[in-house]
Amino acid sequence: MDRFDALQAFVRVVEAGSFTKAAQTLGISKTTVTQLVQQLEARLCVKLLNRTTRQVRVTAEGAAYYGRVVSLLADLEDADAGVSHAVAAPKGRLRVDVPSPLASMILIPALPMFHARYPDIQFDMGVSDRTVDVIGDNVDCVLRGGELADSSLMARRVGELEFGVYAAPRYLERAGEPFHPRELEGIDHRIVGFLRATSGKTVPLSMWRDNERITVQGRYVVAVDDGNAYLAAGLAGMGIVWLPHYMANAHVACGELRTLFDGWRVATMPIYAVYPPNRHVSAKLRVFIDWVTELMAQHAPVGAAGLAEMKV
Repeated sequence: MDRFDALQAFVRVVEAGSFTKAAQTLGISKTTVTQLVQQLEARLCVKLLNRTTRQVRVTAEGAAYYGRVVSLLADLEDADAGVSHAVAAPKGRLRVDVPSPLASMILIPALPMFHARYPDIQFDMGVSDRTVDVIGDNVDCVLRGGELADSSLMARRVGELEFGVYAAPRYLERAGEPFHPRELEGIDHRIVGFLRATSGKTVPLSMWRDNERITVQGRYVVAVDDGNAYLAAGLAGMGIVWLPHYMANAHVACGELRTLFDGWRVATMPIYAVYPPNRHVSAKLRVFIDWVTELMAQHAPVGAAGLAEMKV
């Protein structure tokens, strides 16, 4: 038994919750992963994992051992990095998942700058607005909007999105311009709905002006679960939308969208870089998070007050 391979296999099974997923991420067969873990248990004379046909759960002894092994593997990676100068020149594959508008409008256009700085880092980038299982999907880092529901994950706040309410001129010509957010609940107006990934329900609009605070659900003809499609529906005149400024500014400047409800404020949304707990933050992940923070400072700097619930 190669102890290093066995330790890696055990850690990956614990994090993925599955021998099959662990094998896929390690690039070896499920049989090999199973054998490595069994050999490790035989050597230790301790049961590390409880297996059923439907799930894998770590035992109390396995959980304690996992913590020590993760630390050990992190120390080994640091040692390798020190010898190979990987800290000075980070390299390797980085698996990240990014909301679609953030990817298409901010991250991907700036990637040439990142690549020039770190030419040996290769990205596997998932681009969607779905909720990603950071551990189960074996992703190194996810960028998420809104407050985090899973307190077991590690996170760094990298930006703060400010929002506005907008409509296409063709929509306003047809429906008229609303002057108070409550008008969005009437029969004359429609919103474009943004569907929550977890519940399938549309996200409400929360606004305030002086001491007046309201939450509006609105009526819709179309609701979507993707940020780029949401913007496209707004531009097509399908209803009123509330968007981060970075998504709307260019369209406002060229007259494709108009700003509504002057004097009202929409709650802001924090953006987090989220990564698995108890996993060593590699040099490549560290420089990526630093770069995202630097990039977001140009488009959505941290510091604005308030919160919003919509996942971008």
